[in-house]
Amino acid sequence: MTSQHVHESGPHPSDEGDESVEELLRGAHVRLLALDSLNPEIAGALRYARVVAESLVFAYALDRPTSVRILTDRDVERVGIEALGAAAYANLMRVPVEHDEVPFEDGVRLHTVYGDSHFVASQALYLSEAVRQAGGEPLPDDGALVVVPSRHNFVYYPIADGSVVDGLNRLATYALGAYEDSGRAALSPRVYWWHRGRLTSLTVIDPDTRTFSFDLPPQLLALVKGLTRLDHSGRLPTRMASQAPQDAELARFTAELIDGLAQDETRLGEAFGAAVALAHARCADDPQAAHVGTWYAWATALQLGCARFTGAEPQECHLGDGLVASLPALRAEPPAEARGWLDALYLAVVCRKMDRIRRLCEVPLERLREDDSVDEYVLHWIDTLRTYLSNGPMDNSVQALTATMKTSMPDAVTHAPKDFINQIDYQPFALFHRLITGDQAGFATTLTQALKDHADFWGESTAPRAHVALGPLAMACLAFDWDIPFDRQQAHLPAYLLNRERIEDI
Repeated sequence: MTSQHVHESGPHPSDEGDESVEELLRGAHVRLLALDSLNPEIAGALRYARVVAESLVFAYALDRPTSVRILTDRDVERVGIEALGAAAYANLMRVPVEHDEVPFEDGVRLHTVYGDSHFVASQALYLSEAVRQAGGEPLPDDGALVVVPSRHNFVYYPIADGSVVDGLNRLATYALGAYEDSGRAALSPRVYWWHRGRLTSLTVIDPDTRTFSFDLPPQLLALVKGLTRLDHSGRLPTRMASQAPQDAELARFTAELIDGLAQDETRLGEAFGAAVALAHARCADDPQAAHVGTWYAWATALQLGCARFTGAEPQECHLGDGLVASLPALRAEPPAEARGWLDALYLAVVCRKMDRIRRLCEVPLERLREDDSVDEYVLHWIDTLRTYLSNGPMDNSVQALTATMKTSMPDAVTHAPKDFINQIDYQPFALFHRLITGDQAGFATTLTQALKDHADFWGESTAPRAHVALGPLAMACLAFDWDIPFDRQQAHLPAYLLNRERIEDI
């Protein structure tokens, strides 16, 4: 069936056919309609229809050999709403479609699903299943952004990393142009968030000026902030993370950032991020951290992490291969960046620098709580570590750890992806729990599982963070120092950092 040969009629009584119930069931499809296409007379014949998102109406339509007819209340009454709904969904999902990816120079990759049928866009109501049947990769738990500019296509962008803002802008531009070019097939110029079977409009249209803007619901706004921060710090296996520069280039870049801090202290966070990436990247070719150049990278990452949160005296930072950068004196002005603090603390624990651990634990928790890009469980975890490593009451550490685990449950999380929480963030909590309860066998088993989860999360990615499980490594270093038995020779767990043999003075 091609669209140019099909006439579409509205739900006027005069258009109702004499189809049998069997014929209605055989040809019925779920259909999205534009709200502004329904005048009072049409709406009066569609009392069963409902608004499913701003400007979009859910209805049923009959696909006939030469025309498409919107079904009326009388049709629905004849067939029965449950039987009609089941048949209309099944028929809709059998509509033939094509799936393509449209890449852009900024790394955004839109997914377009299209076909000749009048019902293609209606599949966006059931986006997860539609994507699966079209041959696309499964949608993330947080859903996707989607547009339905015409009845013959929908375009979506999975919400998986910090590029979601760029994806939103790309989709909005595409939707407006495609909507204006669709003529009678036009459906909506809006961008929607598809999440757990619901469509939420993100587009705000000023009726006077006809200008477009976005209004993200709090849950999505929190998610975008969290994904952006995670992505920028290399914690997600995204395309950008996997294209990190080679070690030598990354070392030079890090050195340039450090040397430039004398003129621009605001780039300290960027320098710290580059140094952390370099420390991880060095373990790609030196997974046991046996070489002095690898140690230099880890030491420099710690120097910058401590400088960022606790200030610094002038000092040299060695990056290997004779590359040395000069870190200027820096004031103690801790940023509101909870995950950055965790990185710095993990590094201090791995490098066994108790004085730096103490100073990091003196960073006010209230300051870190100002970070609105993390979920509550991250802050409880920081409280757990600060309390324990500052020799606070054990009961307080246990209470904070309990709060950490409770607030990391799916119903309490809004900022981080589910797979990231389960496979990356949760593992240090579980390991610490085994440590403080004296469960040595449980620690060994949990550590092996944590390293497997790390490997599964990163897959084949070559991103720097893929090479070392930093949180589990820090917990394993505590366990090593307490003579807890576990397998020391495991992937993503650099042996010469774990056993202290490579560690030197900073």
